[in-house]
Amino acid sequence: MPDLRDTRRKLQITMGALAGVSLLSVGVLVSPLVGSTAARKQELTQLGLQLQGKVRQVAPLRGLDKKIPLATQQIDQFYKERFSAHDSDIAEALGSLSKEAGVKLETVKYTTGDPEPVGLRREEIEASVQGDYQPLIRFLNGLERSKIFFIVNAIGLEQQNGPVRLQMKLETYQKVGSE
Repeated sequence: MPDLRDTRRKLQITMGALAGVSLLSVGVLVSPLVGSTAARKQELTQLGLQLQGKVRQVAPLRGLDKKIPLATQQIDQFYKERFSAHDSDIAEALGSLSKEAGVKLETVKYTTGDPEPVGLRREEIEASVQGDYQPLIRFLNGLERSKIFFIVNAIGLEQQNGPVRLQMKLETYQKVGSE
């Protein structure tokens, strides 16, 4: 019987400790330190909104390990297809665009920049183009859709009793090491 008494005493101590923990938990739950039920619900709602915001911020980064090789491939393809390897390609593209659109290239001035670390060299172009309104619009549209990458930086418009004249500043890039 001594084992039963010892077990009963341990059980009573355990039950007392559990009752004490329960009373302490109820005390903390209703105390002003924890706050009211409404305050806890409001805090839970705020934390849920913060979680949603963080999930939205992180969403574009999902699958980044797969996106980087794809982006690298797309950049390489862009460089290969849209940047000229020869000076003559740029002049040829401008000439064919003006001919297709039905406008006249009056003057074209090229300024070559220093090579950049990414393997490209900047080409600044100042051009004067003359023609009617619709053909000039077709020419500008053709620049945007051209195989060679052109950036239109500025356009000046001039008209005196007749055709419209555009003074344009363009830029493009050429692969370094080309002719």
